[in-house]
Amino acid sequence: MPVTIGIPHCETGSIVNRRAPKQTSYGGWIAAIIVVLAVVAAGVYLVQRAMHPSAAAPAAAPINPPAAQPAQQPASASSAIQHPIARANEWPASASTAALPSLADSDAEVREALQGLAHGGNLGALLQSQIISRVVATVDALPRQSMGSTNILPLRTPKGTMQTEQANGATVIGAGNGERYAPYMTVLADVDPHALVAWYKHSYPLFQQAYRELGYPRGYFNDRLIVAIDDMLAAPHVQGPVAVVRSGARYHFVEPQLQSLSNGQKLMVRLGSQNEEQFKAKLRAIRELLASAGR
Repeated sequence: MPVTIGIPHCETGSIVNRRAPKQTSYGGWIAAIIVVLAVVAAGVYLVQRAMHPSAAAPAAAPINPPAAQPAQQPASASSAIQHPIARANEWPASASTAALPSLADSDAEVREALQGLAHGGNLGALLQSQIISRVVATVDALPRQSMGSTNILPLRTPKGTMQTEQANGATVIGAGNGERYAPYMTVLADVDPHALVAWYKHSYPLFQQAYRELGYPRGYFNDRLIVAIDDMLAAPHVQGPVAVVRSGARYHFVEPQLQSLSNGQKLMVRLGSQNEEQFKAKLRAIRELLASAGR
């Protein structure tokens, strides 16, 4: 059965097995990738505001690990570490010496920081619990062709439908569809890659813990993150209308080569060419810094 482009819908709940057979929302996945970057950028905001870790929040429900390992393991699950992370020496001393919150108690700090980044918006209210764990699960799923459940997304998916139009007798992604993601792209544009990666390095133990709890006890999350970034950077640049076909309440690409792309690459196609170029430029800058983060 082909991987479909779903109409966004709201769904909440705890993180579930990444191999769950449910279909998910591509609108939600696009928002989720922005949140992946925004979560790291939130650390920059925290230091700028001279914040301190919030009081411990109630412990989140434990992540349910997969019942069995997937047929194809990520390279980082069993290979030697390719891109080690060193704690950031360039991070402000007051932050670099502060103890990290526990993974279970990290939501309050991240949520407060993201709300500040939203400049009065309601981003904080859209966030799920277990934010870092959901970010890690989202990154892990991006290079795959099959998707699990919207329950892994760090952001509650917005309501609405993918915009389509007719062109030469075919249904295509509407020219204005990319405008739906303008607020997220604004957040992306504001992210300073150097500050972002510095905070990520400082907070890396939390991301690594979440990755191991996801079902990779010998895995290394930074390697998986770089795999996901490289996969999105390799997405084809599609010019002109992209034909889709509706099946029930969902759409999938008419072109088999596009339909066979990974989750992350499908997102790049759906963003639209202008947003795609902006997104890839930011990813390249982040990737370069991540690859040298151990030096």
